Amino acid sequence: MEPSQKRAILIEALRYIQHFQSQIIVVKYGGAAMVQEEFKQSFAEDIVLLHSLGLRPVIVHGGGPEITKAIETYGVKTQFIDGLRVTDLQSLKISEMVLSGQVNKGIVTQINHAGGLAVGVSGKDGRLIDATKMEHPDHDLGYVGQIKQINPKLLINLVEDGYIPVVSPIGMGQDGHSYNINADTAASHIAGALKASKMIFLTDVAGILNQDELVSHLSLEETQSLIQQKVIHGGMIPKVEGMMHAIQQGVYSAHIIDGRDHHALIGELFTDQGTGTMITGPDDQTP
Repeated sequence: MEPSQKRAILIEALRYIQHFQSQIIVVKYGGAAMVQEEFKQSFAEDIVLLHSLGLRPVIVHGGGPEITKAIETYGVKTQFIDGLRVTDLQSLKISEMVLSGQVNKGIVTQINHAGGLAVGVSGKDGRLIDATKMEHPDHDLGYVGQIKQINPKLLINLVEDGYIPVVSPIGMGQDGHSYNINADTAASHIAGALKASKMIFLTDVAGILNQDELVSHLSLEETQSLIQQKVIHGGMIPKVEGMMHAIQQGVYSAHIIDGRDHHALIGELFTDQGTGTMITGPDDQTP
């Protein structure tokens, strides 16, 4: 790359860096980026770079494959209903051990090794995620929860003190029980409660596709239309509905990008072209 090209890239990025400085960015971390070492490292480097540039990243992570592996190790049968893992008491204990222990602390270690100041928390800490049992019309899902309320004070205190929170999506009910919360849902509700500038989903797809073409920018209305047309379907629907929820709660824009693309976060945030799909509300304030 010629020096003039490098300067042009830095100048292009500067506008975005200035715009997002001191603003909260919620990142839902999942997919291959969580399990393949090369992507783990580039993700951690991106988060540390964002933080060093004055942004305030908050990470919400999943851990489905790790939970499945651990449950099978203990000889417990895994059952899914409508895409939700049926969670009995034994499965819940294993899920919480894996999510809040192995996965959460692994992410914290990776970020801190890259030079960051990450702190791992569960949705139970500071009553961050108040949950209730999710009801299903035909089945008992066990300890699968839905979010009643987000209490963001703990996360606000952490980011204001210069830390990078890493959130495990385990909620707590008024009955004292723990509940397993869908990570996409947790990320969207947390982003809304924090009034984040952006929410970004790292996935294993390039973004939203229409006739095999990547759609780089959608409004809420256009997104809803694509759902109705079944262009957005299957497992993409809950992610997109989570993105729409976040925007409706005051988040400026929501993004879905491919975590298998090295430094995709930087490309999405700091370049005009971006790397995935961005959904914005009626009052788009992005630069």
